[in-house]
Amino acid sequence: MFERWIQLPDHRSCLIVGPRRCGKTTLLRHRYPSWPYATLDDLDFLEWSRRDPKGFITQLGRHGIVDEIQRLPILTVAVKYAIDNQGARLFLTGSSTIGLLDAAADTLAGRVEIISLPTACWGEDLGAPTHSIFQDKLDPLRIKDADRRLQEAMTYGQFPEVLGQKDAERKREVLINYRNTYFTRDLMQLSNIENLEGLRALFQHLGRSLGSHLEVSAFAREAGISFPTAKKYLNALHQAELTFRLYGYQYGPAKRYVKAAKTYFADNGVLYGLSSHSSQGQLLENFVLAELEKRRKLGFIKTDQFYFYKSAAGNEIDLVFEVDDEVYAVEVKSSTRPGPRDFRNLRSFSDSRKRKVNRYLFYMGTEYETIDDIRMIPVAALFRGV
Repeated sequence: MFERWIQLPDHRSCLIVGPRRCGKTTLLRHRYPSWPYATLDDLDFLEWSRRDPKGFITQLGRHGIVDEIQRLPILTVAVKYAIDNQGARLFLTGSSTIGLLDAAADTLAGRVEIISLPTACWGEDLGAPTHSIFQDKLDPLRIKDADRRLQEAMTYGQFPEVLGQKDAERKREVLINYRNTYFTRDLMQLSNIENLEGLRALFQHLGRSLGSHLEVSAFAREAGISFPTAKKYLNALHQAELTFRLYGYQYGPAKRYVKAAKTYFADNGVLYGLSSHSSQGQLLENFVLAELEKRRKLGFIKTDQFYFYKSAAGNEIDLVFEVDDEVYAVEVKSSTRPGPRDFRNLRSFSDSRKRKVNRYLFYMGTEYETIDDIRMIPVAALFRGV
């Protein structure tokens, strides 16, 4: 067990959501070892909570942990009663938001803080963060050390159980087991998905389409399933936090969700477990964006949403977000020596409101450079950075 970077509230109840096997249960049982614990993965607890929700929550006392509450979202009503009338402080976990966040919003508004726990950030298992990714400049020895670790991180991802394995074969076995359980069959059960082959085909098409606009009709056609089914499956992946979406960035906030979204996997370990046929460039892009998304969820990048940008002329930028009154534009390149074409879209990007634009290019080299106003950052700088 290693200490996670997440901060939990000191005096409030909390709902922690995140993908299966990201470490939610381990985190809570490590930080609150004396608190009563119940998981709805246990059929006895699940049956008890269905039969007597109020009694089930009451038996935990003033402090308690309820795991996998997404299996019975209505239990949040009993949680609300315990918080309001019994002074209880409870930590809840959910590995899928299907039906859960709506229930929590209706019954727990103002009473429970909702926090996302992603898989581990790259380097999180080795200690506390050491630097700011966008502000600091690491010395060459640290960059070279991280660069030697990069390919393994891109390949196997950052699920805590995977990080605990000592060799590549054991990492592979863990991820294949995840594929056969959590990524497919468990997801099917939670989401009422019946077509396993269709789900796997959808996974494969997502892997091949990383970085492209999400056209549900194309996904349906490739997977051999109907349009409504494809939409349902894609939403299930998103709600299970196995994927995340980037919506099109427009200068007017009301327009930001109009264009087609892009979908990325929340951790490269999912791609490996599914034997995805993604290119090396796609794996790198997914790795960098997923690592930044983890830091956003943990509160280190203080913005509510990430976007991608595409101009009317077709020029794209991989990632755009706003912090305070500044705009950040980020490109990811697999080159060790980017050329003029790699900087073109960042150079042409501007903000119609004349806000400051911070431009960054993550690349596979090992040196920091600034060309015009674009800061080149080695991908290795993500290691133990926030």
